[in-house]
Amino acid sequence: MHIEFRHLRTVKAIHEAGGLAKAADQLNITQSALSHQIKGLEDQAGVELFIRRSKPMKLSSAGMKLLKLADKILPEIAALQDEFTGLRMGKSGRLHIAIECHACFEWLFPVLEGFRKSWPDVDVDIRPGLSFDGLPALLREEVDLVVSSDPEDLDGVDFTPLFDYEPVFVASSQNPLAQKPYIDAEDLRDQMLITYPVDRRRLDVFTELLTPAGVEPRGTRQVELTAVILLLVASNRGVAVLPDWVVREVRYNSDYVTRPLTKEGRIKRLYAATRSDDTTKPFMSHVIRLARTEPVKLQRA
Repeated sequence: MHIEFRHLRTVKAIHEAGGLAKAADQLNITQSALSHQIKGLEDQAGVELFIRRSKPMKLSSAGMKLLKLADKILPEIAALQDEFTGLRMGKSGRLHIAIECHACFEWLFPVLEGFRKSWPDVDVDIRPGLSFDGLPALLREEVDLVVSSDPEDLDGVDFTPLFDYEPVFVASSQNPLAQKPYIDAEDLRDQMLITYPVDRRRLDVFTELLTPAGVEPRGTRQVELTAVILLLVASNRGVAVLPDWVVREVRYNSDYVTRPLTKEGRIKRLYAATRSDDTTKPFMSHVIRLARTEPVKLQRA
């Protein structure tokens, strides 16, 4: 038996209208065409689907089974059509994010909180398992946006600048380096360096300071949470280099000192990497706009 969506809509319309004439009007077809459709459906089923002698016209027991199927399937089809319409109009979609910047969680959650209020039909997720293999995942369409400080020349990928930030040295006010106006690579040679648990190629303290100078710290200690890093630093158990938006809360705390890296300081830029076909989608443009403004608020706090 070959049942089409139009057959289910027909059964439902006749049940609700109670007659062929009203149902034909609802379906925007002629009564003759509707009668022909019913006959063809009953010929396929081999049973009577309507009790024609009754007024209003009623479904037989077999017809009620089709009505039950229609009540189950037609709302799902309507929901799918709405979803496709939303995709065409840019109101819905998927926004799975990979982060190549561990500290970015500090500002990304406020961004997503503001985003969800404007785009409730967009499926948002953060993919931490892909945090440090983000660009290949973007090309495989496993994620839709990668926050990265390392733009590459990739076909079909756009790197939209988000904002500039300064990697800042943080130490206890009791640390001898607290007396220095700025920090050079050699200053860290005898220090315990506290970092996020990521490859050193993703850490500003190595890429911007230590590796170019060929300097290794006395030791490293990896810590997941920013709050714990700051707690250990305040206890003079080590030093750290963190983005300026992270150290905003300790900048004026007497337990800490913050210093620039080198006399000139270091400036880095974060980017939103997206597939070129997705960059201009309304919801993607909006989240990028939010991602540009939220960190600036934190930097000025």
